[in-house]
Amino acid sequence: MSRKFFVGGNWKMNGDKKSLGELIQTLNTAKLDANVEVVCGSPAIYLDFVRSKMDAKLGVAAQNCYKVAKGAFTGEISPAMIKDVGVNWVILGHSERRHVFGESDELIGQKTAHALENGLSVIACIGEKLDEREAGITEKVVFAQTKVIADNVKDWSKVVLAYEPVWAIGTGKTASPAQAQEVHDKLRAWVKTNVSEAVANSVRIIYGGSVTGSTCKELASQKDVDGFLVGGASLKAEFVEIINANV
Repeated sequence: MSRKFFVGGNWKMNGDKKSLGELIQTLNTAKLDANVEVVCGSPAIYLDFVRSKMDAKLGVAAQNCYKVAKGAFTGEISPAMIKDVGVNWVILGHSERRHVFGESDELIGQKTAHALENGLSVIACIGEKLDEREAGITEKVVFAQTKVIADNVKDWSKVVLAYEPVWAIGTGKTASPAQAQEVHDKLRAWVKTNVSEAVANSVRIIYGGSVTGSTCKELASQKDVDGFLVGGASLKAEFVEIINANV
């Protein structure tokens, strides 16, 4: 089964109206591979602005949301609010949410369930830290993270799994194409065993961690790498090169 290539841009806490407006103009006018689904993760305060300016063929994502629809949760936003400004995606479980803000697997699972129940699609992030890789427990860590997400998913067509080795995020270190393929292959096998063969064949497993114009083509050629979640490079014109990695 062919899986549509997926490229997400995670802008993190970067940009202002001027610079993001220029980036959006670049994306709107660039010649992008029509066989790629593109979704840009905007800071919450700019979601409405970005969705109103971005070409309809490009998706927009929030970078986080909470696990309930409304209430006394200062500083949080809900899937209902995200949907209300025309945005259809959310990034959940990013390593910065896990390790900088202390979000647990359980909370990420609850957020995933609530986002999906409220009609958002989810880019669900998993990945091991350097000490975990060096201790040889990469599989144990990512399988445990994936299980909590899987336990909260009913419709897998609304979910993209993003494997992001934490040691490769923003460090300039990229997992080698072989390292990425190995984990993606094992993740797909886990999904086949623990969810179903049909979901394993259809779910997109994308790679994140210092993806650049120079590393993207070889990564994209790996059998089980179905796209990318791009950090810093998604704020530059280079993002177009990454979107067009298969051209």
